[in-house]
Amino acid sequence: MAKTDYKSILSCLWYYIRPYRAKTFISIISAFISSLLTLFFPLLTGSAVDAIISGEGRLFMRILMMMAISVLLSSFFQYLMNLANNSLSFSVVRDIRRDAFAHLEKLPLSYIDSHSHGDAVSRITSDAEQVSDGLLMGFTQLFTGVITIAGTLVFMFAVNWVVALVVVFVTPLSIFSASFIAKRTFSLFYKQSEARGKQTSFINEMISGASTVSAYGKEEENQKRFDKINHEWAGLSLLSVFYSSLTNPVTRFVNSIVYTGVALSGGLAALSGLMTIGGLTTILSYASQYTKPFNEITGVMTEFQNAAASASRIFAFMDAEEEKDESSLPALSLEKGGVCFDDVSFSYVPERPLIKHLSLAIEPGMKVAIVGPTGAGKTTIINLLMRFYDPVSGRILIDGQDIASVKRSSVRSSFGMVLQETWLRTGTVRENITMGYPGADDEAVWKAVKLCHLDSFIASLPQGLDEMISDDNDGISQGQKQLLSIARVMLSDPGMLILDEATSSIDTRTEMHIQDAFMHLMEGRTSFIVAHRLQTIKNADLILVIDHGDVIEKGTHKSLMSQDSFYRNLYMSQFAKR
Repeated sequence: MAKTDYKSILSCLWYYIRPYRAKTFISIISAFISSLLTLFFPLLTGSAVDAIISGEGRLFMRILMMMAISVLLSSFFQYLMNLANNSLSFSVVRDIRRDAFAHLEKLPLSYIDSHSHGDAVSRITSDAEQVSDGLLMGFTQLFTGVITIAGTLVFMFAVNWVVALVVVFVTPLSIFSASFIAKRTFSLFYKQSEARGKQTSFINEMISGASTVSAYGKEEENQKRFDKINHEWAGLSLLSVFYSSLTNPVTRFVNSIVYTGVALSGGLAALSGLMTIGGLTTILSYASQYTKPFNEITGVMTEFQNAAASASRIFAFMDAEEEKDESSLPALSLEKGGVCFDDVSFSYVPERPLIKHLSLAIEPGMKVAIVGPTGAGKTTIINLLMRFYDPVSGRILIDGQDIASVKRSSVRSSFGMVLQETWLRTGTVRENITMGYPGADDEAVWKAVKLCHLDSFIASLPQGLDEMISDDNDGISQGQKQLLSIARVMLSDPGMLILDEATSSIDTRTEMHIQDAFMHLMEGRTSFIVAHRLQTIKNADLILVIDHGDVIEKGTHKSLMSQDSFYRNLYMSQFAKR
């Protein structure tokens, strides 16, 4: 649930500020002392004016010395306050980003699949930056402003209570006008943050798909889409800044009325002998100091509106339901690798059921191939096995243990998986290969590398196994990325295997060698192979033919080919022109 009210937002922010109470205390005390010293300065100025008029030169020099000391001390505590505020703001935002990323790691795959990746990036980076700016300005100017306003009122009443009452009566106009406008800017800033997230998402999408966009000549069309999003963001930004900017001139207008009222009433009081010329100088200085924080606070309010809208988006993201805590559940005890689907039903969208009442019994050590047309539900079965998603009804058992009753991590660590869509982390070749077995020595790494026919490729790299690579590295082909993913699985020596089009990006000759390596790896292990190229699964112990989420046929390659089956027609269609 999104937090769009100030009370909830401030409550969440206080949760992150609370561990840094000492810094907050230092900031408040420094602001208090600095403001008091600044407020003390007009009193000294008034006294200096009276000393000049009365011709007391020694008193005047003493006052000048006190003024110098006051300025130095005020500057020191201002510096200390800024230091504490910077440290506090950046620490708070660092913690928010840390928790947001940790939360991202715990979100179910269903959330990741159904939300824009670019928007999530925008929330953790750009929105967090806006919160940092708002907190920094708030801590720096809000404390000082509030203390200055309160302090000047006290000092003004001490100098002349009649003139001070003029200020008190006019001030509510400034507060009311600022509050009235500020409440109406929050929704605009929230929409602005959403538009920024949409833009980040689109840019991210276009960068990742740049080659496809160029291949289909969609640059102009995408430029138009970007211009539309950019125009929307610019419009919302203009509106939000326009409305928030009204606060400052309105406040300045009211402050001018305050200053005029003080000048007139103070002038009359001086002419009537109710205060000295120095007193009038002092109270005019206080009037100027009194109105200045209102202008600053309106700027803080504008920035805080933006920060609150951004904080709302971050906390809404952090409110997304995580995968259930399974720390109290036992780990999966993998012994033989028998798998059973017991009346399993599943759908990504409730109104569109995909898998309906699937029941299967797979013996330990079997090589199970899953085939079928695109969208039939092959990868969905893999997602259910890995507990990326949980069944709507029914159970999946491994060695008689319901995988919903054990830790997800133990289920996933029982499988070695190679997907058609490979992923490499930014790091060395060694770090990518040893991801599933961090303690592996170079001998074991090179053994896996040779089995995957990567040895000549790695030997050609300037740093060998220590060469830095990443998923978007143009110097590595898709086939080489897939071979690295296969080496990663071979090194980890998993209890069971999942191969989802694991050799789709590899040339035919290398694929033959990899298939031999896979055959050795699958020996004695329960293995699931999702394949479109049916030639690669002829030796499977069991072939499951999936269509619209149902197992419509099952058997060996030989048994299925001996009848007029869906599988036979599918197989023959791949070799009809050969």
